[in-house]
Amino acid sequence: MTESFRRDGEYEQYTNPHQGAQQHASSPVNPEWPPPPAYQPAAHEPTGHGPTSHEPTGQAAGGAPTTLLTEPVAQPPKARRRNRGPVALLAAVAIVAAAIGGGTAYGIQELTGNDTVAATSSTSTNVVPSSQKGTVAGVAKAVSPSIVEINANSNAGSSTGSGVIITSDGEIVTNNHVVSGASSIKVRTSDGKEYTAEVVGTDSSKDLALIKLQNASGLTVATLGDSSGVQVGDQVVAIGSPEGLTGTVTSGIVSALNRDVTVSTDESQGQQQQQGGGGWPFEFGGQQFNGDTGSSTTTYKAIQTDASLNPGNSGGALIDMNGNIIGINSAMYSASGSSSSDAGSVGLGFAIPINTVKSDLAKLRSGSQN
Repeated sequence: MTESFRRDGEYEQYTNPHQGAQQHASSPVNPEWPPPPAYQPAAHEPTGHGPTSHEPTGQAAGGAPTTLLTEPVAQPPKARRRNRGPVALLAAVAIVAAAIGGGTAYGIQELTGNDTVAATSSTSTNVVPSSQKGTVAGVAKAVSPSIVEINANSNAGSSTGSGVIITSDGEIVTNNHVVSGASSIKVRTSDGKEYTAEVVGTDSSKDLALIKLQNASGLTVATLGDSSGVQVGDQVVAIGSPEGLTGTVTSGIVSALNRDVTVSTDESQGQQQQQGGGGWPFEFGGQQFNGDTGSSTTTYKAIQTDASLNPGNSGGALIDMNGNIIGINSAMYSASGSSSSDAGSVGLGFAIPINTVKSDLAKLRSGSQN
């Protein structure tokens, strides 16, 4: 009965002895502010969120002090919102890292909007104009100015081959058998200009040679790719001068890799090459093609292609669909001299990988003759 006569607010500090401490701990308080009072103020102006003018001063309708129903209620959601940003960022980074680590280049391409050539094989260098990426016409237009026709004269006669310009002042890579034994060399560029050339260095063990044009400058240089990335089935383009037909373009695919091709290292074979319309003699799989390779031979690993190659393509370029040189055409089966039904390319050609060429350039430039 005495409890019902207790005056409002007389023993408020004992209703919940820990309530004031909880409010102080959960509320953001500047340490310079004075600590809150141990008891509620005796008087309180009513607000729109507190008790009405008919309720006891300083006390809500439910009997709890109105000062406890304030800011701390909104604090936890703010903390959760702050944590949500870093978690989302980490998740996004993890997704991107997983995509890159898994090699999903196509997915990244779709997300970024970047376009790439559909039939790339060895490098990311794009020589072909963007409007003609992945087309034979685009490759031919971009690379043909870097391919030359080579006419070598010797005591035995003359022969025709091809070459690839690697410096603007006229360094040209070709096959050793194209210039072997030559007493004079004439070179014609794609624009019809003719130059005299001299042999800088040869390497018969790889069937490679480096020649240099006299008084040349401003030539269009080929881009040498990376043959380690070539795969069976990659689309390729071949450019050369078969049978003296300058700048002939053919296309096909890489049909095999690491073929052991054996060719002659005898200089006399070079003097007789292509005489009578035959191709350069080579051996593959225990069989000889295009004549006798002789007793002095060398074997190298070659890229096999079904792009049409004919006599005169030797020393020319095998190119990926980005316009990068991935090989130097060196040997092909030729049925010339057989019946007319057997004449022409039969889709059996070989190219020296461009990585072999690049590793041999220093030796060739040193003037080595072997």
